[in-house]
Amino acid sequence: MQATPIIVERRFPLELKRSIVSIRDLYESAKASRWTPARDIAWDRFNAPASEAARHAARLVWSRRAWLEYTGLAETPALLIRFCLELDRESDPKYFLAVRNTEEAWHLECFHRYAQALGGYINAPSDKRWEAVLNRTLYRDALDASQSLDGYVAVHCAIEDGIELALYKLYAGNAREPVAAQILAKAVAAKERHASFGWLYLEERAARMDDAAKAAIVSRIESWLKHVAFAGYQIPSLSTEIDAGEYDAAATLAAEAGLGAATPAQEQQTFRQCVADARSRLARWGFALPVVGHPVIGQV
Repeated sequence: MQATPIIVERRFPLELKRSIVSIRDLYESAKASRWTPARDIAWDRFNAPASEAARHAARLVWSRRAWLEYTGLAETPALLIRFCLELDRESDPKYFLAVRNTEEAWHLECFHRYAQALGGYINAPSDKRWEAVLNRTLYRDALDASQSLDGYVAVHCAIEDGIELALYKLYAGNAREPVAAQILAKAVAAKERHASFGWLYLEERAARMDDAAKAAIVSRIESWLKHVAFAGYQIPSLSTEIDAGEYDAAATLAAEAGLGAATPAQEQQTFRQCVADARSRLARWGFALPVVGHPVIGQV
């Protein structure tokens, strides 16, 4: 494996003043919204579904949810380090990212515990080919000095986190079981901040970019859509290389049982709308994201 080039720290002059008020407000909001999974989730209200098939389906859905959330435990510290190493980067994202990682840990704890309550957390995909899709290198990409930090934020904090937020709103809307509903409400509130951070920071930086820099960021977004989103990372049914039937069936059954999931068709529609909304938003700042073709859902 090739070594990742990392920036050498240049700390001084160290500026800690408020620079991006909107992002500092996200930090303050996250601090004010702090909670504890063991204390603030009413686990004793858990209403287990009578159907064993529904319980097993939801176990898989919530276990996979934990697998994805785990990505942030390594990614966010690496992104925070990158912001700290680059000279003249604003202080506000640094404060915010320090809190974001705590929220990700709380989500992970809840997803794991909920899967346990449904009959047991599943610690790996049954088809090992999914491991390559889920084993991300975001921690390395965030630290890579040869990659633009602004480009990283655009792809992973605006586009990816924006899609994740929309999906979690969908799951929350389908949650009738009280504990699932409470967990997802907490997650949506945090993920609103996470996605807002990406878009707010991209807007702040866009005014300083030339056409070449914007084109490079568009290329990275397009690549992420083709090689990560279309591989089934967030939505298994988008994969054309690996059979997603197990996850599709589980998501459908868990959604019908009100256990905080959504059908593949609902997820795909949400994804299409997210990409369309992102394209319009990017265009306002001079980023021209082209339409991308998918073999199953068509032009996105």
